[in-house]
Amino acid sequence: MKTTIVVRLKPEVLDPQGDAVRRALGKLGFDGVTEVRVGKLIEIEMDDASCAGTDVAERLSQMADQMLANPVIEDYEVRM
Repeated sequence: MKTTIVVRLKPEVLDPQGDAVRRALGKLGFDGVTEVRVGKLIEIEMDDASCAGTDVAERLSQMADQMLANPVIEDYEVRM
């Protein structure tokens, strides 16, 4: 089973990397870009045997909470 977890900074957290990308896009002639937020996309492939009889979404949420995201400053979304 292939799954994806998307991690983004919370809206109230400043994103200096996103600001740098926005400025660079403007310098390259891409006008009109008013905001850029940079995040992470994590793809996880799990074998079917490890998924049997478990709540896969809950298991992925635990992975994100414990290691893949910093819940203080980041939100995440599990996509299956």
